[in-house]
Amino acid sequence: MDFKWVKNYLEKTSASSSNDIDSTPFAIFEPLIMSGLKVDLVERGRVICSMKVPPRLLNADGLLHGGATAALVDVVGGVVIPTINNATSSGVSMEINVSYLDSAYVGDEIEIEAKTLRVGKVVAVSTVEFRNRKTGNIFAQGRHTKYLVVSSKL
Repeated sequence: MDFKWVKNYLEKTSASSSNDIDSTPFAIFEPLIMSGLKVDLVERGRVICSMKVPPRLLNADGLLHGGATAALVDVVGGVVIPTINNATSSGVSMEINVSYLDSAYVGDEIEIEAKTLRVGKVVAVSTVEFRNRKTGNIFAQGRHTKYLVVSSKL
């Protein structure tokens, strides 16, 4: 086992310093993931978005990064909840899981469809499917469970 490779990979020893990273604008994560996302449909309990897979979301193998896919489950799976309960907040994530069934590549047109499974008083659950628009093949499926913040009656 090459422990040095593991250490170097995780620490990303490169020319850029941690000060460069720390000086990036606040709240850069969502714009990084969501830039290029297009909303195709919003209806009660359902949201469909699409995007062209950009190079910035690729992993070292040139495929759509699993972390980017999970972040999209978080974002798109969260915004479908207010289509049911009319809340201005989609709550706080309790659990996110993703099953990676195939790969998506740079330039692929993908479709992301989120549906609510249940929106209760305290917990909401949504599913998110990722499809290659050209082939219709599902390449990932996610589930997102959120705690819905209950407002005080005081």
